[in-house]
Amino acid sequence: MRKALRWLLALVVLIGTVSTASAATAAEPKAVDIKDRLLSIPGMSLIEEKPYTGYRFFVLNYTQPVDHRRPSKGTFQQRITMLHKDVSRPTVFYTGGYSVSTTPSRREPTQIVDGNQVSMEYRYFTPSRPEPADWSKLDIWQAASDQHRIFKALKPLYSKNWLSTGGSKGGMTATYYERFYPRDMDGVVAYVAPNDVVNREDRAYDRFFARVGTEECRDRLNGVQREALVRRTPLKEKYEAYAAENGYTFDTIGSLDRAYEAVVLDYVWGFWQYSTLKDCADIPADAKNASDHEIWTSVDTISGFSFYTDQGLAPYTPYYYQAGTQLGAPTIHFPHIEKKYIRYGYQPPRNFVPRSIPMEFEPWAMRDVDTWVKHNARRMLFVYGENDPWGAEPFRLGHGARDSYVLTAPGMNHGANVAGLVPEEKALATARILDWAGVASAEVRTDPSAAAPLATFDARLDKRDVQREPALRP
Repeated sequence: MRKALRWLLALVVLIGTVSTASAATAAEPKAVDIKDRLLSIPGMSLIEEKPYTGYRFFVLNYTQPVDHRRPSKGTFQQRITMLHKDVSRPTVFYTGGYSVSTTPSRREPTQIVDGNQVSMEYRYFTPSRPEPADWSKLDIWQAASDQHRIFKALKPLYSKNWLSTGGSKGGMTATYYERFYPRDMDGVVAYVAPNDVVNREDRAYDRFFARVGTEECRDRLNGVQREALVRRTPLKEKYEAYAAENGYTFDTIGSLDRAYEAVVLDYVWGFWQYSTLKDCADIPADAKNASDHEIWTSVDTISGFSFYTDQGLAPYTPYYYQAGTQLGAPTIHFPHIEKKYIRYGYQPPRNFVPRSIPMEFEPWAMRDVDTWVKHNARRMLFVYGENDPWGAEPFRLGHGARDSYVLTAPGMNHGANVAGLVPEEKALATARILDWAGVASAEVRTDPSAAAPLATFDARLDKRDVQREPALRP
């Protein structure tokens, strides 16, 4: 009898234990997949997910108002991507200022802080364009407001520190975002960001081209550029055949002749934007005695004869619209070329945008941003390349700036980055990025020379080469 009672008691205890464990298991919340958490955000939808080891990579659409001042006046789908590491890591907000790549990639600050990265396609670059397009709603405040809404939507999920970054027009975009929404980000890393404060004052570019590189390299480049205009007639015949073969047209710029000269005048700028001093060895040394083929090939390789065609310009209409309404555009002179060979000079952005789109320049837009940066910059880092023409008019800091820096990478072009800075400045920049992201160690906070990227370099994910694009756009 006692044995039976002991057995019954043991059975009751066992059942109770199993029941309690089952109840506890049932009470524990099931982990929600990051994709489901992203798609639970109002206005967010999935285009596709692509695999990448160590990350989740999503291509998404986010519903944005065409006009942030009047949200009821229509919406459009803005494409973004999310390189997800972990919600416990900081997040880097990147935009190149143009279309967004749907291939997984990691910008330099993302590697430094070993974080997540959200990348935004700039409004009005296809497919992130309202239909029909009201071009008056393409301005730097509307684009900054796009970023602000995306940040507000994602911040509850990615609650750690945020940094914004971008290169070239993306560096400009990160700066404008900070100007209009200075409380969103914990730091800004703006690469090679032009700052054309007074659109009609461009002598800084002429001074740049008079001293960049070496005299020998400048002479080679100037010689090829001049010779391409001296030989305009035979090389235009080649251009006409090239255009006919590829179905290129010239309605936007006005004529093949205008397009030809625009390509040639981009040549020297394009070289310094994308090449380095060692690449001068590839430029014909004696342009006057070079063949037509050598002159054509050198210009086409650097400037691209396809660019000022209607087909080449179309993807960049939003950029040239902004250049002609707010951003400004450079104008340079060519003292090595006789005036009789230059018919049009550097053409304004208006010539690269279809005439059906109205444009009116706002000279106060860049002055406002420049003044704000000088007096209000907080935790902002600007990185420039010594041999990049776009750095001829950089952002500068005034007495009101705090914990902000303008650094220049020696010998570098439009692909300048933190890794290319001199060792002391590289350490300083890396330490500040880590600190702004909230992941700097006690050692780094005490000794910036100990700073290093937290994530291992990945050759596929961390491409550092500057993307070759048309020269006269940042």
